[in-house]
Amino acid sequence: MTTTNPIASQRRDDEIGPPAYPMPRACPFNPPAELARLRASTPISRVALWDGSTPWLVTRYEDVRAVLADRRFSSDTEKPGYPPTSAAQLVRRRDTRSFIAMDNPLHARYRRMLIAEFTVRHIAELRPMVEQVAHELLEAMAARATPTDLVNAFALPLPSMVICQLLGVPYADHDFFQAHSKSLLDITTEPDEALRSDEELRGYLVELVARREAEPTDDLLGRLAERRVRTGALTREEAAAMGRLLLVAGHETTANMIGLGTLTLLSHPEQAARVRDGEPAVVNAAVEELLRLLTVTHFGRRRAATEDVRIGGVTIHAGEGVIAAGEAANRDPAEFAHPDELDFDRETNHHVAFGFGVHQCLGQPLARLELQVAYPALLRRFPHLRVAVPASALKFRDNMVVYGVHALPVAW
Repeated sequence: MTTTNPIASQRRDDEIGPPAYPMPRACPFNPPAELARLRASTPISRVALWDGSTPWLVTRYEDVRAVLADRRFSSDTEKPGYPPTSAAQLVRRRDTRSFIAMDNPLHARYRRMLIAEFTVRHIAELRPMVEQVAHELLEAMAARATPTDLVNAFALPLPSMVICQLLGVPYADHDFFQAHSKSLLDITTEPDEALRSDEELRGYLVELVARREAEPTDDLLGRLAERRVRTGALTREEAAAMGRLLLVAGHETTANMIGLGTLTLLSHPEQAARVRDGEPAVVNAAVEELLRLLTVTHFGRRRAATEDVRIGGVTIHAGEGVIAAGEAANRDPAEFAHPDELDFDRETNHHVAFGFGVHQCLGQPLARLELQVAYPALLRRFPHLRVAVPASALKFRDNMVVYGVHALPVAW
């Protein structure tokens, strides 16, 4: 009889190297199984990135929140050890960085200029406009032949139209900015192509800001332009960088949540019926649960340690990179009972889908509003909505910083 030495058979990262990140997922709705294994056995561990660097991966809910709340972990992409998502990220111009890639006080300075635009109260006033946009898109979708791609007909244009109206960007230009957004968020984009997209989108928004300076408008870009002319508090490039962040993030994340969330609801008919009935408390809970379960920003919140920091029993040294895996934290059984289930009746749901701490997503009230409108409106307009292709035919956005489904053919 032979036996195996239990110590020798354990994984030794120092001998065989850390696992690659991101990791392949067996199920399109769930994070990679390796994340759950790491969370249970080695919740703070090394992973290997595309460039050969080995930052720390943080997977437990408690530790993820600790990292995101600690200002000794920098969001500045130029800090030593910061883990880049792709080679394309390394070629961006410094003066086109968005403020989410900065630390305080610069981050706070730019964020304060936008806070009033995204208060819960102000965003609530946009509900009639969002509902009207959803209604018109759904009526146009109903006139199409089936099967119809839900992403193209509804999930993508809804947040695109809303953010265009909020910013003051002509929706007629959506093919231009959506193509460049896709290029910038695709981790396989070649650096020269990413730089070209970055420059063209930057130039487009600089021109829009310049137009607003000459002809003031009552929209977000108009107010940034007015501030620039009146106070000189920011440059035209800075105003354009703020607009670009809101334009890209304002349609990409919500569009993918609408598509992937609808696919999830259609695979849970009883829960979909509750959302379709439209009880506000249920719809709100459904949105929060889908945000938690799906966590479409699945490349982690990335940081660089500026000092030695002790987190979860591990010392992370200054100059080392950290990836706070929200997709793992939001499935942590220590925080969420039966975390892999879709449950609208959770008593508490303090997920980290929008991040945590000073860099928590500024636009989350708008994203919530759009999702609260989109899901019930879609399911009421098409009560017999169904996916029109086998699950195996669907292609998911594994190569994109924001996860989702590339296309979702549906019939009704």
